[in-house]
Amino acid sequence: MKDRDMWIKQLRYRAWRRGFREHDFLMGTFADQYLAEASEADLALFEALLDQADWDVYYWIVGQVPVPEKFQGPVMDKLQALSFTVETIRQTS
Repeated sequence: MKDRDMWIKQLRYRAWRRGFREHDFLMGTFADQYLAEASEADLALFEALLDQADWDVYYWIVGQVPVPEKFQGPVMDKLQALSFTVETIRQTS
């Protein structure tokens, strides 16, 4: 089992280095805001999301394609809410 603090640091690092800026911002911001308080199950789910193809995860988050059942739940709900907030800010700026 990984040390929790080290695990979170690794996840945050990976979240901020996805492959394109919008996805970096969504995943990195989510990691900064939520991982410290996340359960081990949510950390594992977030890590599994990081192992998926970047564009697949991005399209799930922004609602362009349905989220696979195994990734549905509180983590994806928070990512999608964050995506909505970012898009709203972008449109009003």
